[in-house]
Amino acid sequence: MTEEATPRPLDLPAPTGEPRTDAFRRLLAIVDRLRAPDGCPWDREQTVDSMAPSLVEEAHEMVEAIETGSDEGTVEEAGDVLMVVLLICRIAEQEGRFDLARAATAVGDKLVRRHPHVFGEANADSPAHVVANWEKIKAAEREEKKDDASALAGVPKAMPALQRANRLAAKAIAAGFRWNDPEGALAKVEEELAELRAAYAAGDRERTRAELGDLLIASAFVGNYLDLDAERATRDSLRRFEARFRAMEASLEGRLREAPLEELIAAWREAKDEVG
Repeated sequence: MTEEATPRPLDLPAPTGEPRTDAFRRLLAIVDRLRAPDGCPWDREQTVDSMAPSLVEEAHEMVEAIETGSDEGTVEEAGDVLMVVLLICRIAEQEGRFDLARAATAVGDKLVRRHPHVFGEANADSPAHVVANWEKIKAAEREEKKDDASALAGVPKAMPALQRANRLAAKAIAAGFRWNDPEGALAKVEEELAELRAAYAAGDRERTRAELGDLLIASAFVGNYLDLDAERATRDSLRRFEARFRAMEASLEGRLREAPLEELIAAWREAKDEVG
């Protein structure tokens, strides 16, 4: 028989009496223990690069929990996101690159710098005014660093396409490149749809692909004029589609592939009435 190892108690810092601080310090101690020489083999094996996909995955799971209205799920996923961030910073610290203190200080300094209406003498009497000031400050920071000075700078290329379209449209609008009202944006969608139809009718596959992309982007841009998030609207629609499709599958009792189109359409309409 192998002798079971006796777990060492977690060495926690003395409580401060402030719940947020105490919980955060406990999590820090847990992450440090996981990365210790006698910690978890899996955690000790991870690198900053290997943890990056986990950060994206956990962030998406947190968004899903928020959108489905689950506070319990949001708490759990928020904790997972926080854990991944702390683990990445701990790994980097052990590699002599950066640490959590540096990351926290940097974002704290940035928040103070970009909120002069809170921490300085500037005025901002509306959320729109706050955003305008924020963009001006960011542009000045990029210019000082000799970074990309375009009004569209700062939107990660790795973002989901619709989310990135939403952010690029918002930046373009803030820079003055905008329709006067939502009708202009909606007319652009109709224009792009007509161009897609023309490209398809001409049998030009490359042009059809380009026009499809333009149509999707134009549709996403409409969200900025209607104060709607195109990414979230798409996720909500996908959830509805999945629920309706599953209901349709159940009603057809395994005959999905064999059912004629008329029956499929009727079953789909019934599913829409059933699940909304």
